[in-house]
Formats: sequence, structure tokens, C-alpha cells
Amino acid sequence: MKKSAFALTTAVCLVFTTQAYAQTAPAADTDSKDDAGIVVIGSGETRSVSTLVPSNLDVLPPGTSVQKALNFLPGVMSQSIDALGLNEQSMSLQVRGFSTTHLGYALDGIPLGDGAYNNYNGLTINRALISDNLGRADLATGIAGLGIPSTSNLGGAVTYTSSDPAKNMGGAITQSFGSADALRTYVRLDTGEHNGFSAYISGQYSRQNLFVNQAAGNTSTGKQFNGKLKYQFNGGVIRAFVDVSRTNQADDAYLSKDMLNRRGWDFGGMAPDWQGYLGRSYCVLKSSKCSGATANDSEYTYTNGQILRNDELYYLTGDFNLSKSLTLSLKAYHHHDKGAGNNFINSAYSTQGTADTSDDVPVQIRDTRYTINRSGGLGSLSWDVAFNRFQAGFWLEENTSSASRYIWSNVKGPSDLAQYLQGQPDSAQWVQSTDWKTRQFYLQDTMRLLNDTLTVDFGFKGTYSRSDAHALPGIAKSAPPASSQFANGSLVAKDFFLPQVGLRYKLAQGHELYASYAENMAMYQGGFKLGPQSVTQTVWNAQGGTLKPEKSRSVEGGYRFVSRTLQLTLSGYYSKFDNRLLQYNPCATARQSEPGCGNSFHNAGSVTAKGMEIGALWKPVSWLNWYNSLSLNSTTYDQNLDWCSGASCVVKATAGKQQVDTPKTMVSSMVTVKQHGLSASLQGKYTGRRYYTYTNDQSFGGYFTLDLGLGYDFGHIGPLKGVKASLNVTNLTNKRYAANFDNSVFAPDDAPGTIQVFHASAPRQLFGSIGIAF
Repeated sequence: MKKSAFALTTAVCLVFTTQAYAQTAPAADTDSKDDAGIVVIGSGETRSVSTLVPSNLDVLPPGTSVQKALNFLPGVMSQSIDALGLNEQSMSLQVRGFSTTHLGYALDGIPLGDGAYNNYNGLTINRALISDNLGRADLATGIAGLGIPSTSNLGGAVTYTSSDPAKNMGGAITQSFGSADALRTYVRLDTGEHNGFSAYISGQYSRQNLFVNQAAGNTSTGKQFNGKLKYQFNGGVIRAFVDVSRTNQADDAYLSKDMLNRRGWDFGGMAPDWQGYLGRSYCVLKSSKCSGATANDSEYTYTNGQILRNDELYYLTGDFNLSKSLTLSLKAYHHHDKGAGNNFINSAYSTQGTADTSDDVPVQIRDTRYTINRSGGLGSLSWDVAFNRFQAGFWLEENTSSASRYIWSNVKGPSDLAQYLQGQPDSAQWVQSTDWKTRQFYLQDTMRLLNDTLTVDFGFKGTYSRSDAHALPGIAKSAPPASSQFANGSLVAKDFFLPQVGLRYKLAQGHELYASYAENMAMYQGGFKLGPQSVTQTVWNAQGGTLKPEKSRSVEGGYRFVSRTLQLTLSGYYSKFDNRLLQYNPCATARQSEPGCGNSFHNAGSVTAKGMEIGALWKPVSWLNWYNSLSLNSTTYDQNLDWCSGASCVVKATAGKQQVDTPKTMVSSMVTVKQHGLSASLQGKYTGRRYYTYTNDQSFGGYFTLDLGLGYDFGHIGPLKGVKASLNVTNLTNKRYAANFDNSVFAPDDAPGTIQVFHASAPRQLFGSIGIAF
């Protein structure tokens, strides 16, 4: 912990004593069900739905990812290496046995893609929305509903809603400081409403260093702008939204269990010790300049690379009341992304351009580049007839994404990797672009019967997704060799009848029963690590025609009770995940994205998930909220795994084993107190044992963490509408644990514990904030 951060946060604690950070942006004119609580249970829904409201963010530091804030909900595990949940490489979400890329995501009805790192069809909520501008987040834990624009939601989905402009003119500023030289500034200005028009503009700047033992090349920064315009008129409402995001993140090393035993939790790069790094690299390349070689020199890096992402997201939406019973909604959007990942590597030499090779440097730069250029439109029509609400909708998207990997062999010394590299690289490993075409529609009827005692909805959706991959020469001085270039090829995933049915029965005032069934299909993934087109042409020719799209069948049911002082939900579920696509890769974890390794993709059977969840929110008095949840899950493989490496195959005993990265037990609790300007929030979460091998021979044990929020609201001071101060402590007990897993390197077994599969958790960190509203 840096002394400056400790001094500031200690001062805040002493001066302001107690109260959780409360969002200082002007009150949002959203449809939020209840901002006075921690979470809202979805009364009236035929599915299991929980709504997270902005006040839930009080226990976490300002700027924390909304996705991380979902972690305390039933059935949810949200992981990230950093305290704020912002690091792109380590963000992961798991809900009821379905992992990040098998869930759906949308912001204001606009698709965000499948949440994958190195994304090819969207962006994370962190880059799409400043967390202070959240209106609400609705999580459907098992069945997402027909209307969500997603081709990945085999399980549930998260639909985020941005706050609308405030009715009154005003603004807000929040300034935060914290551990690891953390700094964040947030500003928002609202015009207020004038003849139906209202708008806001907002921006944030953030900075924080890595917590690991790396003294240089360790800074992450983020710059983001959100702007929103709303026009309310007699016949409906029109909204426009702009997001511009610039992300530049220093990355951390993935560790193995063996490395953890030898290096500890805070093992980082060697920067700024360039000469020490060269010495290790000479040993890796078996040079005569090597001295003191060890078996593990390849684990040392100068830095662990830099992640860069530039995004622009725009949308225009309109909701129109065509008549008392007929409503039309139209949306259009565009998203552009430019990304890069830069790393120093020591697998070959950089030549200095002379006949004398004695001065060649045993280091090169690996430059991985990404682009996304997607546009789409959505529409829906709702028609109320007697006790029926008929709905029909469509989603169309055109997307061209690319991924390429270049090598720079001109390294002379340390350089700044926190930038897009200019010039012409020396060589390319692979260069590939993919054209995506997505078509989706749905039809649904919702019937409300017996004076709204019984709700029945039923319908279906159809999905068509086509990806056409193209191998390209790229811009390097030498083109990719055939042995490592990715393939040309096309894949189609389609199913025009994916049914869904649900019902809700009102037993008495506040008491409801519900049940739902749904079938879903996922399109084939893209990206250079997870997509079945990221293989050599030879492998593609053998596997391409044999693959089947992943599908799921899910059923859930439960009971909920909602009153003024108590909200209670009890749910059970069963799902079957068929045609699971698995990557077979014989390479070491550091080389798994190289096509020359012989990686291939195969359908590997099915998975069965079943479990139960309990959630309870108790509000005995106006100033106290206490939320608790319990999740029990059994997600197991149905078949043994025929694991192949080249022409050699062996059967691995995986039938009946718990799925990787899926805890059987999770328990969370959050208590929030607010009275007379003082408030405090304490959130605890137990996450059970997680396996990272398919045979369950290796795992990490369960762990318990606590987060604390304290602060004080001074109310009006002079011309200011509000002044608030806060102190937040993440990982209060300083528990160290394995955070997110890299699901691209999961393997059948790992007896020596050498698979580099996990990121270490952040230690205890402190953050202090002061916010004003005017």
C-alpha cells in the first residue's frame, strides 16, 4: 500500500467516521422499482429475476464494475483480479453453471456481445457505461426471455439500463483516491427538462497501479465519456446515447499452483530491471551468455503486457404509442472497436541489422491486434387485446471483426508498450478477418387471467448466425507461414423454433409461484482463442463439417414473497447443455493461441446442471437492509472425455465430475445501515471449491471475503445540493485466493500443478472519496 493512499484514506476515516459512498449524480428518471433497497426480487415475472439498484454499489468503491456488483446475487460468481473489477483479461461471470460466454448482455436493449476477452462481437459493460450512470441491472439467472438480443445466452442474461437525464438542472463531481496510487475523477452535468428535452454529459478518468511486485510498466488508465439525450412527447419518447471509451491496462501474470508455491501471490514482471530480464532470456534461448540457469527461467517476464481498447458506441431509440393498445419500439446502433495486446517475449532473437550477431537481443515484441465494426437494428411491436399482450420483434446485425498477431524483431531495449505500435512489423503469425451476419426474431403471447392472478406467456424465437472467416496476408514484412496461418471457412448456426413458456400464479397478496421452460442455441464463437475457426486450414478441413452448435434446455420454478419489510425467493432449476464445444490444445499454456500448436475444436458431449437458491431481503426499519443468499449447484459432465493430441487419444474419466470453475456452494450476506446522514455497508461472500481440470484432480479451496463501505452525507451546504464523503475497504480481511480462471487452458488433469490457469486475488485495498452535487 502506498503511503499517500494510506494517509488520505485514514484521514477520511477519522474526519467523516462512517457512511457508504452514495452516488452523487442527479437522481435518475428511470423505472427503477425500489432504490431504497439493496436488491429487488422480480414480482410478477414468470422467471427468476433479480434487480440490482444503484444503492447496492455503496459498499464498493466508486467506479467499480457493475458486473462485479452482481457477485452477491443467488447463483452468481463474478471474478476479477483487481479490486474494482475493471481488468479486461480477468473479468469473468458464472451463473448457474454457465460461464461468461454462455450468457447474454445488453445495455438499454442494445446487444453487448458474449462478454469474451479478445471480444469479436461486443464490449464489456465497463467500456459501455460509466457505473455512476447506472439506472438498474436486471439479472435473469436461468432463462433470459425471448426479447434479449443475444446469440450466446444458453443460460441467463444481464440487461443493464442507463439512467435517464434528470428533470432538474444540476451536476455532480466525485473525486477518489486509494491503494496502489489509485485516482478517479467523475463529472456529470444535467440540462434539466425543457419542453420535453433533457440531456446529460458525463466523463471519468481513472488510474491505478498493479498490486504485484513490479515497479515499472504497471499503470492502468481509463478515459470514458457518456452522453444521453431524451425527448418526451405525447406519443412516446426518443433517446440517443453516446459512449466513447479509452482503456489502457497493465496486465498480470497467470499463475500455476506450482508457481504459487515458489513465487507467492504477488509475483510480477521484472521491470525496470531490463538487464536482469535479458539474463533470464539468454538462459531460455540456451545462449552462452546465460549464467545461473534454472528450470523456470521462462516464467520471468519484463512486464506481463499491456491491454489497449478504443471503443465508440452510439444508439438511437424510439418508443411510440401508436394507439392505446399498440406500441412500437425501434432501435439502431453502431459500435467500433480497435484493440491491441502488446507483450515482450523471449522465444527468439531480435537482430540489430549487422553481420555480427553478438549484440542480438533475446527478446521480441508480440503485437496482437483486434477490430470490431458492427451495426444493427432492433424492433418490436406490442398489441394489447383483451387479456392478451402479443409481442413480435426482430434483431439484425452486420459485423466485421479481425484478429492478427505480429512479431517485432527490432528490439534494442525497453520501450513503452502502453501504445498502439506504429510502423511495419517484421513478421506475422496469423491474420484473419470474419464477416458475421446475425438474424433473430421472436413471437410471444402473454395472458393475464383471473384478475391478474394467473400469468401465462409462451412463444418462440428463431436465430440465424453465419460467420465467414478469411485468412489475410496482413501488413508485416513477411506474410504468415502456412503452418501457423488461421483458416478460411464458414460456419452457420440456425434454429428457427426455440420455444419458451412460463407461468406465474398469485397465491395471495405478495405470494407467488412461477415456472418456466426454454430452449436456446449459441452461435459459434469467434476470437483467436475460443472460436473454432482459429485453427490451421488442415485442421479446419477435418473439423469444420462435423461441428454442431451448442444448445441448452432449461426448466426452473420457485416461490417468491414480497412485502414492505421482507422479500423472499426460493428457486430450483435443471438444465441440459448439449454439444459442448471443447478446444483440444497440446501446447504449453504460454503458447496455446498459436495455430501451429495443432489446436482443434470438437463437440464433447453434454453437461447437466441442477440446483437451488434462496434469497432474502429484510427491511425491519427504514434505516436497515439485510440481504442473504444461498446457492447450491451440481453441474456435472455426462460422458467421459475422449482427449486427443494429434493422432493419439485417451479416455479421461470425467463422467459425473463437477464442471470446471463451478462452485457447488455459495453464500452471501450484505447489511446496510443509513440514518441521519451516516451509513455503513458490510458485504460478505463465501465461494466454494472450484476445479480447473475436467477429471477434478486439481482445484482451489473455498474462501470467504468481506467488503466494507463507510461514509457521511452532509446534505446541503451553501449553493451545493449535497456533499458526501466515503471510505471503502475491499477484501477487508486480506484473504488471498485464486481469482478468475483462464478457461482457454482447462485440461483433463494437471498432476504436477503446472498449468498457468489463475490470477491471484488483490490484497486488502482502501479507497477514499468526496462527492458533491450542485
